[in-house]
Amino acid sequence: MRFLKHLLAAVSIGLLAAGAQATPDNPQSGVDYRTLDKAQQTDSGKKVEVTEFFWYSCPHCHALEHDLVAWVKKQGDNIVFKRVPVAFRDSMVPQQKLYYTLEAMGKLDELHGKVFSTIHVQKQRTDTDAEIAEFAAKNGIDKQKFLEVYNSFGVQSKAKRAAQLMQAYQIDGVPLLAIDGRYLTSPSIVSQSIGNKPEPVLHAATLQVADWLVNKSKQGK
Repeated sequence: MRFLKHLLAAVSIGLLAAGAQATPDNPQSGVDYRTLDKAQQTDSGKKVEVTEFFWYSCPHCHALEHDLVAWVKKQGDNIVFKRVPVAFRDSMVPQQKLYYTLEAMGKLDELHGKVFSTIHVQKQRTDTDAEIAEFAAKNGIDKQKFLEVYNSFGVQSKAKRAAQLMQAYQIDGVPLLAIDGRYLTSPSIVSQSIGNKPEPVLHAATLQVADWLVNKSKQGK
């Protein structure tokens, strides 16, 4: 048992060291992040807008969530943080509508993490309209009220707007962070620079690149 504890400690230290060595110190466009040819308009004023493009059923989005939440909290008033649920195909639209329904009902802070947990920890399907309505009911939301909002014009309009943002930001995978309407970075992008590393290392590298891009954007405001 003592040997196992020492072994696990050594592995943890090794991962931290690898993260320190792998994290980009001077991020480069086209390597650690991408720069959009056409910057998108943001409405965050003097603060830097950071938008996460994600999909609830994406295991990598679930893996990043804890680190991302901590990073956003650390940023404080430096940024305005937003999320955009993506749909690369029609079958993903119900989860888009789930996100915007929870937002409209004031339940997003309470249940956003529970959606991830239901899918990736409890291994319960939450893909169809019926499955999503059942999830809402199990978490204390009146099913009829939920469905009214879920099928409302407002929620459908936001889902269509999400599709437009995906196209404007040239989203080809998730999770992905957009900074100040012009820079994109992600664990996938960073891995092309630092190599195929464990996810905690890629997360640390991605968020350091995001730190650098936030500072860069802030200086330009």
